[in-house]
Amino acid sequence: MIVAIVLSGGTGSRAGGEIPKQYIEVSGKPVILYCLETLHKSEHIDKIQIVAEADWQDRIKGWLEDFGLSDKLLGFSLPGKSRQGSIYNALQDICDLAEDEDYVFVCDAARPFLSEEMIEKCVEEMNGYDGVIPVLPMKDTVYLSKDGKSISSLLNRSEIFAGQAPETFLYGKYCRANKKLFDAERLEEINGSTEPAVIAGMKMHMIPGDERNFKITTRADLERFNEIVKPDR
Repeated sequence: MIVAIVLSGGTGSRAGGEIPKQYIEVSGKPVILYCLETLHKSEHIDKIQIVAEADWQDRIKGWLEDFGLSDKLLGFSLPGKSRQGSIYNALQDICDLAEDEDYVFVCDAARPFLSEEMIEKCVEEMNGYDGVIPVLPMKDTVYLSKDGKSISSLLNRSEIFAGQAPETFLYGKYCRANKKLFDAERLEEINGSTEPAVIAGMKMHMIPGDERNFKITTRADLERFNEIVKPDR
């Protein structure tokens, strides 16, 4: 079984809107539905667990029902203090259903261009690994600065990659990796979903990412998305 954990607990403050950016309507539907539609279509995704504030859960459920996307919905989890805290809450909430060898597929509600092809690649490339992460190569020269003001050293950009979501993990190993950090009160230090897996020594497989699969974070990102999907006039 593969359970998609959709992270929709962010406030979207950097996008500058009155509501979180994942709930802003673009071309007739809220941003979150673009991601959820793709997950619903994919034959690789069995269930969907959504992390969202309690005030938004009924509205999300209503949107899913209105668009005929509710049959894969497993349930809702409350956001944590951080992105990784939200993932941990979802992992705990599905523990009665998920087995150690099942997969969890972690994605952001604000990545509207998640594709069925990317889902398929993330799942198929799990063979022999504990997890899969799409990455993008660095195009620019990369520097290390210890004080944020001067260059401390040059980094080899051929060895540097930018991680993307979605990421896929073996449920049992990933859940235990996060639990260990939670117990050590280190979970809030985590910046990326794959970090707990790397810290725990899980075998991660890097696959080519998709530059089109950007995350809506700022107002400029939202405007870019709107320009891409708006109907021709």
